[in-house]
Order: sequence, then structure tokens, then C-alpha cells
Amino acid sequence: MKVTVAIDSFKGSLSSMEAGQAAAEGVKRVYPDAEICVRPLADGGEGTVEALTVGMGGELQCVSVTGPLGEPVDCRYGIVTDGTGRTAVIEMAGAAGITQVPDALRNPLNTTTYGVGEVIRDAIRKGCRRFIVGIGGSATNDGGIGMLQALGYGILDQDGNPVSRYGRGLKDVARITGENVIPELGKCTFRIACDVTNPLCGGNGCSAVYGPQKGATPEMIREMDGWLAHYAAVAAEYCAAAGRGGAGSAGTSAAGSSAETVRADAEYPGAGAAGGLGFAFLAFTNAVLESGVRIVLEETKLADYVKGADVVVTGEGRLDGQTVMGKAPIGAAQTAKRFGKPVLGFSGCVTKDAAACNEGGIDAFFPILRTVVPLEEAMDRENAADNMAAAVEQAFRMIKTFGSIR
Repeated sequence: MKVTVAIDSFKGSLSSMEAGQAAAEGVKRVYPDAEICVRPLADGGEGTVEALTVGMGGELQCVSVTGPLGEPVDCRYGIVTDGTGRTAVIEMAGAAGITQVPDALRNPLNTTTYGVGEVIRDAIRKGCRRFIVGIGGSATNDGGIGMLQALGYGILDQDGNPVSRYGRGLKDVARITGENVIPELGKCTFRIACDVTNPLCGGNGCSAVYGPQKGATPEMIREMDGWLAHYAAVAAEYCAAAGRGGAGSAGTSAAGSSAETVRADAEYPGAGAAGGLGFAFLAFTNAVLESGVRIVLEETKLADYVKGADVVVTGEGRLDGQTVMGKAPIGAAQTAKRFGKPVLGFSGCVTKDAAACNEGGIDAFFPILRTVVPLEEAMDRENAADNMAAAVEQAFRMIKTFGSIR
């Protein structure tokens, strides 16, 4: 029996690798001699740093950076070393996440991505030239000007002075300069995990769609949208002068289709991600916006581990109708189906509409809870691991009893 396990984290409970190891324990209870390979799984959001770094044999780092409100925060990121060099795995939310801002203080005029640039700068100092960056969960709407300032770009007002690094600084942007950008940045490449297709501005732009959850009032939304449009025009002027105004290297859009990576294009799908951070990456770095799940599946080479398996096990904290909309377990299942492998799914809970997962490639799925318990008890790390092992054990006892897998 050969089993490949790739389970997304159970948020607030089990990491991807912890969930996978618990599932492996369940398999071993039934097939003691089974060959089990546990691989990390994530979708580019919370848990991606730990999943990729630990699962790929990298090292976790911790650096003190400027948080979204300007106060220091400790940000964890990963460095993975292989034959091609050093890759940094970063979640922007670790430096500028909305969970770092109390509800009463949420105001996108007062938040910054400066700390994201500091994390990138730290990774560059440590030899990283490839970057995987998840940009979900932001507290910001600064168009990435904070990050750019941390990387050495001059974001200047009409008098030639640096604008505020916070969202309110957008109103003063008049000129952008690049003479002080850290030299190594031009040698770096960025795979940006981005699963939204919002443009920078307009009715579907970052201010209108995501501004309210970050504390924006209707008046703020109107103002920020105008500021971002002007900033985009200034950025386009800079990129044109710097030879970055047209199409760049071939890449993949946020929607997942092959495309030329367009620089300084406010309409580009995903430019509005993370309050315009997607736009900043496209315009000022060697970046492509891609599906987070696609990045993880490719970077972890899951297909190589699936093709020789008899069974593939996947899952996440909650399986529902949204799981089929590009979430990690479906990515793993579809990879398995390329090789005709059966797929079992396990989760903390399942909903009625989770039946869509069967159509998405998960042949059968199971909730791991064995009795009704308070949420805190269900999410306890030890309890969740025990429940996972027990549920997987029973599923594989059924497999062994009916002999469908030999």
C-alpha cells in the first residue's frame, strides 16, 4: 500500500504537516507496512509559510518589521534552499495583516505595507533571489507605496519630499524615482499567490470592494480610488521611462491563464489585490500573479508523489461548496485524477453542499469529529490529531475489508 497525504491546515488547530502526520498514523494502524508520503498543502493564504517551509525542508525565520499601524511586529517567513538557490516564502499578512489591527483602529488611511518591503529586504540580505508571496488578508489600501519605499523607491510629493508611507500618502504622490532601490531587487523574481481578479480602481477595485472591511467610509473609498488612479498614472510614467512600460516576461494572470505580464496596468486582473499591492509588484518588480494553489502544487512537486500512490488523502478544516472554487484540497484531488488515483477527503466538518467535492475529484469525504463537543475542544491540537487518526483508520479498515485497493 502506497499512500500520499496532502492536507491543508486546519486553521487555529493543526498545521498542514501535523494534519498529514495524524492521517498517516491512521493508515499505519491498518497497514503497518504502508509506504506513506506526507506532503505540505496550502492555497497561498494563512499557513503557506509553515506548510511550504517545513514541508520542503527549509528554515523558518523571524524578523522584526514595521507593522500595519507603524508599531514593530515579529514576522515569520521561510527560506528554502535547493540546487537553484534560495527561495523566500512570505505571507504579507505577517507584516501587514488585518488581524494585526484592532477593530476600533481599522482605517486604511493609517495602515502601511512598509513591513512587507522590510521582510523582502531581509530575505535578500540572506541570499534569496526567488520569492513566493501570499498577499491575502491585508489591512492596507496604500497601493504598495509603503513596500516600495522600504525597497528604496522614492515616492515623492510635488516638492520632492517622500510622501507618508501610509494609505493617506497616496494623495500626495507626484513623482517616483528608483536610483536608491536596493541593487539586488532587479535580480529577484516573485511568484505572487493571488486568487482575486479585481482591478486597481473603479467599482470592482480594491477601495470599493475591500475598503469597507478595512474600515473605509464611503468618502474614504471615493478619495482613495481617485488617489490610486493618479498613482497608477505616475507609476506608468516611471515604468515607461525605465523601460518597464510594456509587456514583461511571460507569466500567468490571477485568473490562471497564460498572458504577458503587463507593467503598471491598473486594469490588470489582480492589480487591486491586497489594497493595490498586486499592482506594485507587477509595476516595480519581476513578478507574476498566479493561483496560490497552483504555486504550492508546482513548488512542492505534488504530482511526482501522487503518480505512484495507491490512494491520495487530502482535506481541510471545513469542506463545503466553496472548496471546489479553487481551494487546496480540490487542487490536490485534480492532480491525483490526472493519474487516475482514488482520493479520500477528511475535514473538521462538512456541509450539505460539500457534495460538490465529489464532482471536483474527491471520491469520498468524512468529518473527523466523533461526538458533539464545544468548538474549543474540537480545535484542541491533540484532540484534532486523535480525531484525524481515528477517522482515517476507519476509512482504511473499510478499504482493507472490501479489498478494493491491493
